[in-house]
Amino acid sequence: MRVLVIGATGYLGIRLVPELLREGHQVRCLTRSPEKLSGQPWRGEVEVVHADLDDHASLLTALDDMEVVYHLVPAPGEGRAHARLDRDRAHRLCEAAQDRRVARIVHVDDLASRRFGRSKLARHPRDAGATFLASPVPSTVLRADVILGCGSVSFEMLRYLAERQPALVAPRWMTGHVQPIAVGDVLETLLRAAHLPPEDNRASDIGGPARLSYAEMAVRFARLAGLAERVVLPVPLWLLTLSALWVALVTPLPVALARSLLRSLRHRARHGAEKAEPSPDALADGQRLGFDDAVRLALGHGRDNLGGGEAPAGWPRSPAARLPTDPAWTGGALYVDERARRVDTPPETLWRIIEGIGGERGWYTWPLAWSARGWTSRRVEERGRRHGRRDPVHLSAGDPLEQWRVETVEPGRLLRLRGEMRLPGLAWLELHVERDGDGHTSYRQRALFHPRGLGGQLYWWAARPLHGAVFGSAARTIAWTAESISVGQPSRPVATEYQP
Repeated sequence: MRVLVIGATGYLGIRLVPELLREGHQVRCLTRSPEKLSGQPWRGEVEVVHADLDDHASLLTALDDMEVVYHLVPAPGEGRAHARLDRDRAHRLCEAAQDRRVARIVHVDDLASRRFGRSKLARHPRDAGATFLASPVPSTVLRADVILGCGSVSFEMLRYLAERQPALVAPRWMTGHVQPIAVGDVLETLLRAAHLPPEDNRASDIGGPARLSYAEMAVRFARLAGLAERVVLPVPLWLLTLSALWVALVTPLPVALARSLLRSLRHRARHGAEKAEPSPDALADGQRLGFDDAVRLALGHGRDNLGGGEAPAGWPRSPAARLPTDPAWTGGALYVDERARRVDTPPETLWRIIEGIGGERGWYTWPLAWSARGWTSRRVEERGRRHGRRDPVHLSAGDPLEQWRVETVEPGRLLRLRGEMRLPGLAWLELHVERDGDGHTSYRQRALFHPRGLGGQLYWWAARPLHGAVFGSAARTIAWTAESISVGQPSRPVATEYQP
């Protein structure tokens, strides 16, 4: 089947394309920013066209010889002007699709892009979904409330609210019931929608097996994430504007996006999901993932790209995982201490110093700061008190290294360590050997911390001064030691390397 994906760089689009390819479809991606797809592993298997939904001629070219069109572009914003723009773009796409004899349009209307309630939508076709259904081209409009997966706006808001608030003040918008659905089930539904018969032309709700309020989801999320039990404090008021400001303060979501989400939740609280048309049988085949399993899947994959670096071992990519194209604030907070130094020595000499870290050689940093950092980390477990290393010269993946574990070794290039001290979160230390644009050797060091709950946030900021002393001293001394070896000078004892 020949498929056009509009919005291939968005949250659902970038996850749908590889699923379409896996099923053997020929895929064409329409985007205004083709460069955003350049790093995708499947880029060579799809056709990318540069087009604009406001340009009818370019739409005709993009739709040429296509059978199914996926429209996965969110609404442009709130207000009458944006509603009119959304409707005009959908109308223009319908005209072009009819001209090119497209067999079906599939459109997703998720919670983040919904501006009007269903009762208003039924009387006034003012959004893209209603425009598609009114067109001569057979269309499927799928409405999803909360999509469970890293990168989903509604899921990220749930994550940050549950992680950063020991007590949840719950206005009435948090008490309305929705049907959260795993992102993998959304993709499966989208794939099935392409095969519906021509006479099937309707909007349908898609959701998971459970109906939960946002407050209930936050409590269950905290439990699944290993956080302390969250207390819910009900407030019998909507507090929409105040809540949007609070969400924007507690989470990285912009105020406008938070307000749009809360308005949609308020509508669901007032009207409920029982009046909505359920998914057609052809789309609901199979058992959908429950809330707990969907959240575990998303949390299990966690922060897939570690803020731009390589994915840690054992964290395979999946639709529920964070992708590099997702906004930087998705996947939970990730704090990074990054330092780089130019080193006048061959790369192999620098690598020898890096691979020899720990054990008798020490950590090339200020011992008092390192001890203080260990104290703040509360290293009371036996695995945090071990000493030394397995081999005095070489390291292999899986080796214990004092309070760390070797996670990745790429000889001559990268050493990644995973922290095994007791911390309110996950910690990594990356040591890189690189060459800059002039061909000189450079040393790059990254310390990463993925906090768990409010305690993790407080720990990072409380220990930040110590991190500056520890990691800054390590970067300076590793570079100095490599240079001194290169010129034949004896290296200084580790215990006296710190220069305040």
